[in-house]
Amino acid sequence: MPATSSTPPVLPEGLLLARTTPEFTATTVPAALLAAHQTAEKVWGHLVVRSGSVGFTFEDDGTSWQLTAGQTMAIPPRRPHRVTPDDDAVFGVEFYK
Repeated sequence: MPATSSTPPVLPEGLLLARTTPEFTATTVPAALLAAHQTAEKVWGHLVVRSGSVGFTFEDDGTSWQLTAGQTMAIPPRRPHRVTPDDDAVFGVEFYK
């Protein structure tokens, strides 16, 4: 999944970490994350890839990236998206308010 020409979103300054998910793998990722879903109003997500690679797609415009270990993706509130972890992926999601 090649990166598109769109620039990824950036977490705004001043947000506070509200919670962090456990680490997920291709076999432990909740099914809901593999289909279109979104964060709550005023809640930003921050996908953090610890190892391997994870495909990330914004469903509203189809922009997508293949993120590898050490890369992150900011997820704006209420923007539909999904992940596609590779077999070697380990990742988590931080939520900011």
